Amino acid sequence: MELSERKRQILKVVVEDYIRTAEPVGSKAIAAEMGRSVSSATIRNELSDLTEMGYLEQPHTSAGRMPSPKGYRLYVNELMEAQRLSLAETEKINQSLQLKMEELDRLLVQAGRAVSALVRYPAYIAAARKTELTVRRFELLAVDEWNCILVMMTSDSKVKSQLLRTQLKVDPADLPAAANLLNSHFINTDSGGMSQHLMNVADQVSPQLFLLLSQAVSNAADVLEEAGQREIVTAGASRLLKLPEFRDADKAHELMSFLADSKEELPMPERRPMEILIGPENVKEALRDASVVVASYDIGEDMRGLIGVVGPTRMDYASVAARLSSFAEGLTRLFGKPEELPPKEEAK
Repeated sequence: MELSERKRQILKVVVEDYIRTAEPVGSKAIAAEMGRSVSSATIRNELSDLTEMGYLEQPHTSAGRMPSPKGYRLYVNELMEAQRLSLAETEKINQSLQLKMEELDRLLVQAGRAVSALVRYPAYIAAARKTELTVRRFELLAVDEWNCILVMMTSDSKVKSQLLRTQLKVDPADLPAAANLLNSHFINTDSGGMSQHLMNVADQVSPQLFLLLSQAVSNAADVLEEAGQREIVTAGASRLLKLPEFRDADKAHELMSFLADSKEELPMPERRPMEILIGPENVKEALRDASVVVASYDIGEDMRGLIGVVGPTRMDYASVAARLSSFAEGLTRLFGKPEELPPKEEAK
């Protein structure tokens, strides 16, 4: 059923007042917000209709109204006004993006803390590869009859090396032939493909070389699996304790434990640059009373990232979305061209 313009206006007022105060909103407050253009009696009727339609909830008979997840969803999709950041806010984000380019995991920790401080909610940040890594080239370097060094160049042009202790003696003179087999059968394929190829060459080589090939393939599979894992960092979980919705220690503990111990299960949408999940739209039980805003950014080198904020369903969606979008854009610029930062918005 299509909402009338007045109902939409009242719903918008209720959502934004509740975001600001965390208290149910009454008809008098709404009338004042609307400039007394609508009577309190009319507003009460509209509130009753919105409640019956599932857009609002009434915690107690004599209390005002608060938005339901359905109401928040309509607000986010149709009523929320996009925010433009002030000069001071943009400058603050720019300062947060003055991150030293170093190991990815340390960079993610810095970025997660910066986002959490900006929005005052817990944040998480992740990085993952767009495509699966493979091995581009193998080399085997002799040490002695019992040891050799396996050198691998992966498809992202990184080189990994590992000392292999062979289970049977291998003549160093046989290592070039073993390397040729690896480069003929085991490059440009995933770990499953390498395992299949290993079985195909089993009867073509001596037991000593087969064991060496097995060790090399197993090591390569481990390297690819480790390199392909998604890095996830969370920050600011304790900020939940300052929110009225999480004054219940058990409720706060459940969500904080999820952020600490189950971060791999946080929402990781792949399709859109910005995603907002409200309350029951979250699959995980620990997030059913929370909302999640997630933005994507591009790391380059076949890598992409996601940065998210977890907060109450009462969170200021417009503000969080604006800041998260700006920060994600800044991260893309940082990884792509470290000397550039997001352009400043004019002060409003």
